[in-house]
Amino acid sequence: MTERVVLAYSGGLDTSVGIGWIAEATGAEVIAVAVDVGQGGEDLEVIRRRALDCGAVEAYVADARDEFAQEYCMPALAANGLYLDRYPLVSALSRPVIVKHLVRAARQFGATTVAHGCTGKGNDQVRFEVGITSIAPDLTCLAPVRDLALTRDKAIEFAEKHQLPIATTKHNPFSIDQNVWGRAVETGFLEDIWNGPTKDVYTYTDDPTFPPVADEVVISFEQGVPVALDGVPVTPLQAIQEMNRRAGAQGVGRIDIVEDRLVGIKSREVYEAPGAIALITAHQELENVTVEREQARFKRGVEQRWTELVYDGQWFSPLKRSLDTFIADTQRYVSGDVRLVLHGGRATVTGRRSDTSLYDFNLATYDTGDTFDQAAARGFIEIYGLSSKLAAARDVRFGNGVDLGSQGGIDA
Repeated sequence: MTERVVLAYSGGLDTSVGIGWIAEATGAEVIAVAVDVGQGGEDLEVIRRRALDCGAVEAYVADARDEFAQEYCMPALAANGLYLDRYPLVSALSRPVIVKHLVRAARQFGATTVAHGCTGKGNDQVRFEVGITSIAPDLTCLAPVRDLALTRDKAIEFAEKHQLPIATTKHNPFSIDQNVWGRAVETGFLEDIWNGPTKDVYTYTDDPTFPPVADEVVISFEQGVPVALDGVPVTPLQAIQEMNRRAGAQGVGRIDIVEDRLVGIKSREVYEAPGAIALITAHQELENVTVEREQARFKRGVEQRWTELVYDGQWFSPLKRSLDTFIADTQRYVSGDVRLVLHGGRATVTGRRSDTSLYDFNLATYDTGDTFDQAAARGFIEIYGLSSKLAAARDVRFGNGVDLGSQGGIDA
């Protein structure tokens, strides 16, 4: 029986050539798998037909936009997932849903190997291969660019020699990955980290320097999930798409960052994630209103670890799964409305309300009606500071008290 290889297929030059390249190098039949995660571009049927025309024996296509939004973007929103406090995991989030469909296709068509178009230098090779072996440890992985020396010039030569139905002359100076959660741009002149991004880098966002009139939006959440915009019910996918449009028109969500890659190098990346940044901004503020203090403090550490795991390709890992359970529990009372003003590249919270709020106006106010017992503060401070007070007294007793010398002060 002929071996079969499942290939993650985008419809572009490299993966189109990869079909024949893998077949020639390994003698295996190739099944192309295309997954729509909201990246736009060509219709899935067009991509399916191209894969077959390029030599694939089967073509598996999946519209995974709702699945991606619900099962991957919403957990990232609950975790306020921002790598290095800025990057909302655009590419890292899409890899596990693609992996799941790759494995599903491998099972369906009897393949023993899964291939992808990543290089040996980036994060995605790790995300794909660790993801695949985490849910299907019996499968092997193959990367034609890395393992079979499929360089771009060889890809163009191969496509022209075999008259493949793919454009070979168009050269984009950037490497681009995009989906409904955002867009990632790298390489080209951006590799010089002193160079500023030019206007042609951006697609999802308009120039925030000359914004239109400010846009006010009320985002309604139920247990951490956006369910309505300005009172109109939305699905998670619709919420992301609409906030991409509205926040993008105001230039919200442009990110220019030098980040730490998993493989050990630093890489300059430019991202656009208008919907993600607007939704995370609103979600974080609603958590400020509804999540108990100690739970919120602990969650911030969990969020960072969760984000690092996802960035590092550990979506299916035991630790990430355990952290999911904690994060999901914190969302029990994260319901209510947040008002955002979108303008000039910024998403600014101007109002919040919730039936599950922990904010008590009568405790917070300094005006008439204050119900906070200020007399209780003296005893609280005495007990709260007691251990430090005892330690300070010991320091003084042994000559180790705080130096109260005049250095940096004013001599009388």
